Amino acid sequence: MDPVSVEAATPAREGTTSASQNSAIAEARGPAIRTLSAPAGRRSGPSLEKRLLQRLLKVVGDPPLVMVLWNGEEVISGAASGDGAIRVTIHDRGTVWRILTDPFFQFPEAYTNGKLDIDGDLEYVMCLVARCAASAPPVATRWLTLIEKALHWGSRTTLSASRKNIHHHYDIGNEFYRLWLDENLLYTCAYFEDPNASIEAAQIAKMDHVCRKVWLQPGETVIEAGCGWGGFALHMARHYGVRVRAYNISTEQVNAARARAKAEGLDDRVEFILDDWRNITGKCDVFMSIGMLEHVGLKNYRQLGDVIDRCLSPSGRGLIHSIGRNRHEVLDPWIERRIFPGAQPPALSEMGAIFEPNQLSILEVENLRLHYAETLRHWLARYEEAAETVRELYDARFVRMWRMYLAGSIAAFDSGTLQLFQVLFGRPRLNELPLTRSHLYSHLPACEGRPAPSAPVSPPLSWDER
Repeated sequence: MDPVSVEAATPAREGTTSASQNSAIAEARGPAIRTLSAPAGRRSGPSLEKRLLQRLLKVVGDPPLVMVLWNGEEVISGAASGDGAIRVTIHDRGTVWRILTDPFFQFPEAYTNGKLDIDGDLEYVMCLVARCAASAPPVATRWLTLIEKALHWGSRTTLSASRKNIHHHYDIGNEFYRLWLDENLLYTCAYFEDPNASIEAAQIAKMDHVCRKVWLQPGETVIEAGCGWGGFALHMARHYGVRVRAYNISTEQVNAARARAKAEGLDDRVEFILDDWRNITGKCDVFMSIGMLEHVGLKNYRQLGDVIDRCLSPSGRGLIHSIGRNRHEVLDPWIERRIFPGAQPPALSEMGAIFEPNQLSILEVENLRLHYAETLRHWLARYEEAAETVRELYDARFVRMWRMYLAGSIAAFDSGTLQLFQVLFGRPRLNELPLTRSHLYSHLPACEGRPAPSAPVSPPLSWDER
């Protein structure tokens, strides 16, 4: 059996990036892939491949696809009809067999490597396939799940492994993220109070929504675990009059955040610390974590809860914002390998390990699943506008890989495969928070629905004040 090799290309402008960035870029692309082609002989003829692909389509919900094989043969699903069918062309025999043996990983991998092409809008196709798969009987997809677990164990989330995982994704160059994120470089779910809002307005609305939830007040101290490029920490300091200590293990992000804080005159109120969440020290009134929990690892939730308990004041409260699932499942193996090594979105029941051992009370849970789908649509549109620049920075394979990641993520949130949880928590005898949620929406002018300028919130009276 002859091996099939797919070699990752080198960056087009490698000389303009640092050694750290080049390393991260190479890791993001992934190593050269070496797999075995289909066995030779009568058993691997086109008729067998056609039958197996038809069976696979049924297992994943029978999406309306026409699979065009390398030899021109077509595999038409039972739901495909007329002009509404989507054509997926597979360019070689080896790719067919890789998809048959490991579909959840090899389908996006084949697209990334140019071994598979999809006619039409990629987002639409991925959403359609995801909805069909989500509605398929669980017993039909059970064997695919077993294959995932057998072939893809996932990355570790120890202290050293976490640094490597974050380097893989976030240290590929700030210039790349500036091409398609908002002006504050917020790489987490936005909040669309107005469905027609820009991504900039929706991200500001998200930051204010979170600050209102925790009743953030001037003069308080905030610890932020996983601060990205620092946009949220700077927003809290500027508009809510608080002091922030923000932790992150991405060198690229921390350097950019420190430079911005100094340029905006906020470096006396915001401290960006290049360190892991396990090493957080000091006390705070509010503990924030926006988009970090996915990287912590389920086995480390108890330790994260201990860190929060150690830092939080007797009347403290906090919020954890995280991608999640309705039940325990492994992350999509392709995204875990190529985009987010070590990531594991939790079920709500699993998040309890953070709060229960230290008697931290869960005060509210909100699911912003559809907001994340809309956020990703904005990102994908911007990414497509910058695709040629991305190709010049990296290569064509990198462009296709991130296009697949963004489109596939839209599909996951659209179909309900992924959720977005915001969990508000506090000390068990925290009686100062408002009795209702009206303070979250009182800033919206009647009949207009436009968010008011960012500012601290004055919520209704608590029971003690009454």
